[in-house]
This record gives sequence, structure tokens and C-alpha cells, in this order.
Amino acid sequence: MRDRALLFINGDAPKSLPNPENYGLIACTDGAFHYLKRMGFPLDKLDFISGDFDSHSGSDEDMYEEKFILTLDQEKTDFHKALEIIQEKGFSEVDVFGGSGGEQDHFLGNLTVAFAFKDQMKIKFYDEFSEYYFIPHHFTLKGVKNRMISLYPFPSVNNITTKGLNWPLTKETLSITSRIGTRNFAVEDEVSVEYESGDVLLFVGISEIEYPIIY
Repeated sequence: MRDRALLFINGDAPKSLPNPENYGLIACTDGAFHYLKRMGFPLDKLDFISGDFDSHSGSDEDMYEEKFILTLDQEKTDFHKALEIIQEKGFSEVDVFGGSGGEQDHFLGNLTVAFAFKDQMKIKFYDEFSEYYFIPHHFTLKGVKNRMISLYPFPSVNNITTKGLNWPLTKETLSITSRIGTRNFAVEDEVSVEYESGDVLLFVGISEIEYPIIY
């Protein structure tokens, strides 16, 4: 994973922190810096801290001032600007923590940013419930039996077929305005998804479930 970058952004702080030794680059936005400091993350491992620093304060931050990258463009979010920097540094795969929680318009904005980069970078979000990311037209998951699987059209997906799920799809259409594919679960160790056009945001539950949960 050393060819992968790790990025912390300012949503809910993760319950546990990933091993920094697994990454070739580690960064955070200025808001996320505060929860990393509170959680005891080794701040010297950060390659850069980006943002407009409207939340910057205190001597602890001053210790790492040489890592600051000031990004003042108000037309882009801090997440968007951090991804641009990571891309400029030659990384095309990014694990993102802190993308969900907090104010929900931020969460939706983060998904929109990831969608804008989906053809340029492999961006995978992690939170305490699931990992989620946009998937290509032919995609296979392994080792997911009894885990929650949600297929969210963004905003629609056509001729989607799945194998290995409790409620399979066969050349069907999903749309954010009519029918979505959330709260399914894997009944096989391997799950495959294929679709003809559109885009799919895939959610994979972190933990196994003992029975289907329907909402």
C-alpha cells in the first residue's frame, strides 16, 4: 500500500486510526489536524496539512508550520484541494477518513468531489460503519459473506446485474429518484457487479450481520 495516500478530512473523527506505515503519503485538512492531535496520531508523519486555516490556532500547530499548504480558493472544498495536491505528488489511490458525519451537506459534498475525481483517482472512504467508493463497470468483491452491501446509483445506473447478493439484480435500472439498491447483503463470499452505463457508489459494511436488516 506504499503507493497509496492517506487523507484525513474534517468529518467525524475515525474510531480507530490506520497504520501510517502502510502509506507513501499522509495528509490532512486543517480541520482534521485537531482531531488527529487529540487522538495521538504521530503528527510528524504528516506530509502536508492543507486548507485556508480559518481554524488554525495554538503553538502545537506552529510546530508543523513548514508542512502547511495554504489553499484559499473558495470555489473548491478543502477536500477537493487536498486531492489536487495529492494528485500533483503522483498518487492515484487515496484512502479517506473523516468523510462522513458532521453536517450532512459536507458529506454529500465529499461524495460529489469523489465523483469528480473518479476517472483520475481511486478514492475509498472509511468510517465506523462501512467503506464506500465508486466502482467500475465490472467489479468483484471477495471475502464479504454476511456483510451489508449497498448499491447507490449516482444518479442512475442501467442494466445492472449482481451475483452473490441475497436480492440479486438482473439487467435492471436503479435511479436516485425511483429505485435504489441499498441494504442488501452478501450470501456468498464473492460478489460481482456489472452494469452498462451510469455510476454506482458501493457501500460495504465493516462487520458481518447475522440476519438481513431492512429499513
